[in-house]
Amino acid sequence: MAASPGYGMMPAGDGRLRASTADRERAVDVLKAGFAEGRLTKDEYDARVSQAYAARTYAELAMVIADLPGGQMVAPYGQPYMQPYMPVGRRTNSLAVASLVCGLAQPFTFGLTMIPALILGHVARGQIRRTGEDGNGLATAGAILGWAGVGLVVLIILLVTTVAASHTGGQAPTPGGP
Repeated sequence: MAASPGYGMMPAGDGRLRASTADRERAVDVLKAGFAEGRLTKDEYDARVSQAYAARTYAELAMVIADLPGGQMVAPYGQPYMQPYMPVGRRTNSLAVASLVCGLAQPFTFGLTMIPALILGHVARGQIRRTGEDGNGLATAGAILGWAGVGLVVLIILLVTTVAASHTGGQAPTPGGP
């Protein structure tokens, strides 16, 4: 007796079954992720969303999302027919992290890391604008801490200069005595 598909079993690739509203919503989620990642243009996205909502079977849904990550159908009945799309987290820019670390380390390094914090922060922000990585807040915080360190050093230099000028009375010493 040959085993035939029955309750709880479905032959692989059987797309004749009718799709549910939840299946259509999962397909639209895959399309949203594809659009957010730049894999689809706005026009393609709109057309495919319309096709997904109009799809009656799994085969029609599969054709709408098959070329996108997370759009592959799975065979066993009893499991979801489409793998849920798991968006990949964006990378955090490493220079942004380094900028924040340098900015926070200034008190412990007596200000030696203020210039690296500034440079790394500004370079990281440029890279983030180009690549779309995460870490803009980290880079900004590192740059702000670097500028705060520079401002503090300038303030200390002005204070020392003012104190030194007031101790000499602002007059040049006269030759031959006080």
